[in-house]
Amino acid sequence: MTQTYWIETLGCPKNQVDSDKLSGKLLSEGYVAAEDSSLADLVVVNTCAFIEDARQESIDTVLALSEDGKADSRIVVTGCMAERYGDELAAALPEIDTVAGFGKSFSSAADGTAGATSTATRTLIAVSSAPVPEFDLLNLPRPKSTSPWAYVKIAEGCDRNCGFCAIPSFRGPQRSRTIADIVAEVESLEAREIVLVAQDLAAFGRDQGQGERSIVPLVRQVSAATDWVRLLYLYPSDLTEELIDAMCATGVPYFDLSLQHVSAPLMRRMRRWGNGEKFIERIERIRALEPQAAFRSNFIVGYPGETEHDHDALIDFVEQAQLDWCGFFSFSDEDGTYAKTLDGHVEQGLVDDRLAELRELQDSITAARRDELIGTQITVLVDAPGEARSFREAPEIDGIVIVADHLAVGEFHTLQVDGAEGPDLGPRESLPGCLTTGAPR
Repeated sequence: MTQTYWIETLGCPKNQVDSDKLSGKLLSEGYVAAEDSSLADLVVVNTCAFIEDARQESIDTVLALSEDGKADSRIVVTGCMAERYGDELAAALPEIDTVAGFGKSFSSAADGTAGATSTATRTLIAVSSAPVPEFDLLNLPRPKSTSPWAYVKIAEGCDRNCGFCAIPSFRGPQRSRTIADIVAEVESLEAREIVLVAQDLAAFGRDQGQGERSIVPLVRQVSAATDWVRLLYLYPSDLTEELIDAMCATGVPYFDLSLQHVSAPLMRRMRRWGNGEKFIERIERIRALEPQAAFRSNFIVGYPGETEHDHDALIDFVEQAQLDWCGFFSFSDEDGTYAKTLDGHVEQGLVDDRLAELRELQDSITAARRDELIGTQITVLVDAPGEARSFREAPEIDGIVIVADHLAVGEFHTLQVDGAEGPDLGPRESLPGCLTTGAPR
C-alpha cells in the first residue's frame, strides 16, 4: 500500500531547502505527498530552535498535527530543535514517534518500525561531531520548483562565534558545496529566480582548502543559469568591491546585510565586526555605484548591556541609512552562548518600548521608500495570480506588487507604478500601484 507524507516546515529559508531535499528523498523511496496533514501516514515537522518563540512554535505545531492527524499516522521531528534538544523532546512529547537529527534517515517511521519514542529508539546524529551525516541533505536531489523562485542552500554550518547565536553548536562548522553541484541543482529547479542562502553566505568556499572565498564565481555562474539571483544574507565585513559588482551585474542589486546593531561597545559584546559609521560608509558606497539598490537588515534589541545611548545610536542609524526593509527582534537568552554569561540584561518592558519606537520609525521609512517609486517603471516577476515582486522584494519577507490577475505566472512584466500603500504596491482600484505597460519576457 502506498504511504503518504506531509512535511511541515518552520523557521528560516534554509529549513525550507532541507524540507525540499527530504521531500525528494521520500518521493524517490515511493512515498506520495498527502493533500493535507490529516491524511498523511508520515508527518514530518522540520523545526526551528533559534529563539524561544521559535521553539514554542515547534512544540505547538507538533501537538496540533498530532491531534488532527490519522490515528495510525507516525510523527517525526527533525531540524534544529531535534538536533539541539532531542533528548528533551523525546522525553517530554509522547506524541512523537521519532526524533531525527540532521542527515539521518527516518523513512522507517512510516511503516511502524521506528517504535515508540524514547531516547533508545530516537535516531539522532550530531553534525558537530560527525563530518558527514548518513545522507547529506546538502547534496540530496530535490523536486522541480513549484513556484517561479526557489531557495538554494550553498553551505551548511558556520565558523563564526557571534555572542547571541547557538547555531554553530548544533549545525556544526561550515561546509560548502561545489559550484558544479549548486549550478546543477539550479538548472534542475527550472526557476526564474534563485535565492542563495547559507548561515555565512559570503564565506562560501573558504572551507574547501583553497584559502579564499568562492562566492563571486558562484554568483556569476548561477546568474548565467537563471534570470535573477538574490543573496540572503551577507556579513558587512565580507562585502567586497568585487562581490558588490557581481551582485549589481545580476540585475538584482538587493543587499541583505546582517548588521544586528550599530553601537561599537555593544557590537564588541556581541562579538561582531563594525559600527554605524562603517555600515553607513558601505551603504553609501553601494548607492554611489547603483542608486536603485535595495537594502534589508535585522537588529537585536535589548542585548545585555544595551544602554539608552546605544538605543539612540540605533535610532539615528535607522534614520540616516533609510533602508528599504528592517526587522527588529527582542534579544533571546540562549543556552550555550556567550551572551548567556553577560550581565546587564534589559528589562522586557523597556525592550518592548524600544522595539515599538524602532518599528514605527522604520514603517514610515519603508512607506516613503515605496512612495518614491510612484511614476516609475519596474520589472516584476509574477509569483502567483495577482501577486508579483521586483528586485526590491525578496520572496516571503518583504512587500509585494499587486498586479492584474491575467498576467502570466512565472513571467517578467514591465509595469508603471501608480501608487503604494505601506510596504505594498498594487493597482489603483485595490491598493494604489502598478499597471501593465509592457510585454512579458
